[in-house]
Amino acid sequence: QVPLVESGGGSVQAGGSLTLSCAVASRFFEHGYCTGWFRQAPSRQAREAVASINLVDGHAHYVDSVKGRFTISQNKDQNTVTLHAYNLIPEDTGIYLCAAAPRCFMLEASGYALDDSGYSDWGQGTRVTVSS
Repeated sequence: QVPLVESGGGSVQAGGSLTLSCAVASRFFEHGYCTGWFRQAPSRQAREAVASINLVDGHAHYVDSVKGRFTISQNKDQNTVTLHAYNLIPEDTGIYLCAAAPRCFMLEASGYALDDSGYSDWGQGTRVTVSS
């Protein structure tokens, strides 16, 4: 089983919305992982965290730039993690990647739930383009 597979990217105008889905290997739900969404913008070299969720208790974290606009959720029955993105702006453009990190409670306690260094498994990404 491929551990992480993203889908749902596309092109929208500013103000529009998209729903991104990540098919997550069941073992991540069973062994205390976080699943996070990160993005790689065309103008930036570094990946940027967007949101993460604790697959045990559903606790979510968001980067400040998407708070109030993006929502991350999980479905344990379908083994999916979904990112609902509303009121999109051009700065949201990029490749969105889904990733999984072990020992989620420890990452959260240390403040690293949105730090990509703790994430061991990565999907291939899905492209989001927001035009002005």
